[in-house]
Amino acid sequence: MSAKRKPSEVLAASRRRDSLAKRAKVLAVVDEMAARGDAVTFASVSKAAGVSNWLVYAEGVREHIEAARKKQAGQPRREAQSGMSSSPASLRTDLGLSKQQVTALRAERDQLKAALQRQLGQQLDQVGTADLVARVDELTRQNDELVQETARLRREKAELEESLRETEEDLAAARSSLRRMIRAENAGPAPA
Repeated sequence: MSAKRKPSEVLAASRRRDSLAKRAKVLAVVDEMAARGDAVTFASVSKAAGVSNWLVYAEGVREHIEAARKKQAGQPRREAQSGMSSSPASLRTDLGLSKQQVTALRAERDQLKAALQRQLGQQLDQVGTADLVARVDELTRQNDELVQETARLRREKAELEESLRETEEDLAAARSSLRRMIRAENAGPAPA
């Protein structure tokens, strides 16, 4: 029969088993990522394995990750979507097609912009013409009213000037008459 272990020994053994299991899991994740062609980084391994960042930098694990990274750095990167790398000729062809498409889209944009400007200009002309006609009609009506008012005021002015002239003549006649009366009064009774 085995000797009874102390609780501290049981806890230490449990921690060792847990640490070994986590380390084995990290090493397996690194191998899987490298086999799939995924970029092996400390952060991506930590996340994929579900362990702390401390563990991926621990001795024995760090070296394995660094070796996988060096191996990946020496290999050409494979394309994520097609599984094959693009040749320079295909990249040039794609670039040429993209340039043609951009040119066509710019021409279409310019045509649509010009059509929109013409349409907006026509709308402004139509709205502007109707507003201008209404404004001209209003100004013509106001001008006619002002011409009539001016003519009426000129007539009133002429009538008032005539009335003033007549009043001045009456005043002058009244003054003359008053002077004669004053002279006659001052001269006294006429001799008999």
